[in-house]
Amino acid sequence: MYVRDLMSREIVTLEAGDHLDLAEDIMRLGRIRHLPVVSGERLVGILSQRDLFRAAVSSLLQLGGEAERKWLATIAVRSVMTPGVYTVGPELPIRTAVGIMIDRRIGCLPVIENGKLIGLLSESDCLTHLAHLLDLAGGREALPELGSRA
Repeated sequence: MYVRDLMSREIVTLEAGDHLDLAEDIMRLGRIRHLPVVSGERLVGILSQRDLFRAAVSSLLQLGGEAERKWLATIAVRSVMTPGVYTVGPELPIRTAVGIMIDRRIGCLPVIENGKLIGLLSESDCLTHLAHLLDLAGGREALPELGSRA
């Protein structure tokens, strides 16, 4: 199994000049934890929910909802995104990609082909596949053993 088999192909991206209020809306409404940041078609970083939380100092400042939105609207994505992003190609074995995520302690890997962002492999994609494999393994246990005759 390869990255191309599990990656999400429909991805939402941000531009580096977008502001964090937009990022927060997209993440909240889409229930998304990672947003690739692009400049044109080139990947320049990734914004995680954790990056957004760090930038939202509203909890320290005791800002309300509207004040927080105004604060986030002043911060460009480029100022809080992670610029050095680990990427993989679509032909990489899933086991290798999972190893990278575990070793680097990251929640997703942008998938690049011919210099273009074509997908995103996330922890959720891998866990969904693991759940499917566990269901299959559980189904095998429920089947009577073949070859045993009474």
